[in-house]
Amino acid sequence: MNNLLLFIPEELRLEKITEFIFTEGARLGWTILKACLIYLIGRFLIQTLNKILKQVLGKRDLDLSVKTFVLSTINVVLTVLLIISVIGTLGFQTTSFAALLASAGVAIGMALSGNLSNFAGGLIILLFKPFRVGDYIEYQSIGGTVREIQIFHTLLTTSDNKSIYVPNSSLSSGIITNYSKQSTRRVEWIISIEYGEDIEKVKKVITGILAGETRILPSPVPFIALKNLGESQVEIVVRVWVESSDYWSVYFDINQQIYRTFNEQKINFPFPQLTIHTNK
Repeated sequence: MNNLLLFIPEELRLEKITEFIFTEGARLGWTILKACLIYLIGRFLIQTLNKILKQVLGKRDLDLSVKTFVLSTINVVLTVLLIISVIGTLGFQTTSFAALLASAGVAIGMALSGNLSNFAGGLIILLFKPFRVGDYIEYQSIGGTVREIQIFHTLLTTSDNKSIYVPNSSLSSGIITNYSKQSTRRVEWIISIEYGEDIEKVKKVITGILAGETRILPSPVPFIALKNLGESQVEIVVRVWVESSDYWSVYFDINQQIYRTFNEQKINFPFPQLTIHTNK
């Protein structure tokens, strides 16, 4: 009889444990499902809002650099808010979560100091506009076209289609060469000819080549002069002004025309020579 009384509580206890597991398991599953739904819906809403904002900003008369920076900032802020919402749905107290972040403020501040300076650098770039989206810039031997000015980085696309992310803090405080800032640029050639060639003839031939190129601007007038007397060549410097967008096309085309025309006019290009004198 006593053994029977002892057996009944164990059975009831097992039933309670089973009921608890099913109840808590269902509740936990529903909580995880809600968190997943909130995340998926939140991502969908953020993407939709980004598209709407992109269309709205596209209709505004704003600098493209400002548009990309604003879109990047809004996307980051909304994503952080979504993550906090998901954490709250999972049962974590967001106030406790914020307190935990505050207690680790020193470490987090050190970790984020670079990003905070990058954010400030992005604001400086937008305010003082050393470059804009679409400009071709060069920074520490890295050259590329500015595609986006994001919240922390600026995206450059190189001439061979590589994507380079440069921290905004570096661009806002470093030395940058902006090749698109001015509407015109000067093109320069250093042309080497042999000693003994008629300099006036060479100048006349080059002048004729430049006169046939309509992309060269009439003002300032083209400049041609004898630049240097080298060891085995005479160097002629040629300088003209063109629209910035025509810089490379004019440079390469004139190179080709000079080579072809000099050969036609029997103007010789130099090559390394070594003169040996012997005593007889």
